[in-house]
Amino acid sequence: MIDPNDMEHCRAAIREGSYSFHAASRLLPASVRDPALALYAFCRCADDEVDFGTDKPAAVLALSERLEAAYRGTPRNTPTDRAFTAMIEEFDMPRALPEALLEGLAWDGMERRYATLSELRGYSARVASAVGTMMCVLMRVRDEQALARACDLGVAMQLTNIARDVGEDARAGRLYLPTDWLDEIGLEAETLFADPIPSRDLQRLTKRLLAEAHRLYLRSEAGIGRLPFAARPGIFAARHCYDAIGRNLARSGYDSISRRATTTGRHKMGLLALSVLRAGWATVTPESPVIFAKPLPETAYLVQAAAHPKPNAPVWSDSVIAMLGQLKSQDHMTAAE
Repeated sequence: MIDPNDMEHCRAAIREGSYSFHAASRLLPASVRDPALALYAFCRCADDEVDFGTDKPAAVLALSERLEAAYRGTPRNTPTDRAFTAMIEEFDMPRALPEALLEGLAWDGMERRYATLSELRGYSARVASAVGTMMCVLMRVRDEQALARACDLGVAMQLTNIARDVGEDARAGRLYLPTDWLDEIGLEAETLFADPIPSRDLQRLTKRLLAEAHRLYLRSEAGIGRLPFAARPGIFAARHCYDAIGRNLARSGYDSISRRATTTGRHKMGLLALSVLRAGWATVTPESPVIFAKPLPETAYLVQAAAHPKPNAPVWSDSVIAMLGQLKSQDHMTAAE
């Protein structure tokens, strides 16, 4: 079990770092909420170290060592790592899931760009759907249909984040919009970085991204009915709190360059109340046939990893081994300069 002092540190980290997730987590049962906060605190800490560190390759390599230590049962001596390791042991978390997150964060560290919407969904699968799949494991849910819909929700939430942060990312020299979309409007990434302005073309791309997110939010709802009853309000809350960001952005004309869409505390409280009502309603409505939709091609491997864990799986997948090798070379070149 997670040490109470370590758990309190994780609660404080999420309270300060992610108000939306913290608000939604209040609707989860304690048996899920505490390990979920431990999971999210580790993921958030890892994400921040890669995003804001001065040496991104080194940050990812350090994260791979932390993950390796956690699965050996000898975590780094910090509250987040100790809590994360206890969570792994308690729920028999398949290693492929946090490994997928590591790969996505490595892509951030390498400042990778995505040529197509499918490639962007592949990135979103790693940094968001992997977390959603781990959340299902914390609920003791290994049902393939429920896992597929949880992955839909993760991709939808990440696409919403990307749509909201187009301007912020551009000013930091980052690009997540599919590059073939930029080609369609004749916009070079470097031109966007040099002078981010809320053009109609960019607003259309933002709208297009949010339309894909909305489609996946709707698909994701079919899986919530297969979660434990006590956990459903919290998952509905996460769905509505993130979708509300996209709706706020739509009301501003899809301008994510000159402003950053947010939701107020009062609005979040209303969404939490709505989530409780929808969770109750889900118990008396027939199951949607959407539950049987195939997982997105980009998330299918996460569904399989969670539904059919392999005890003797390799320590690192081939793709992660190749990625770590590339990062080590990049880190050595940086150190030599």
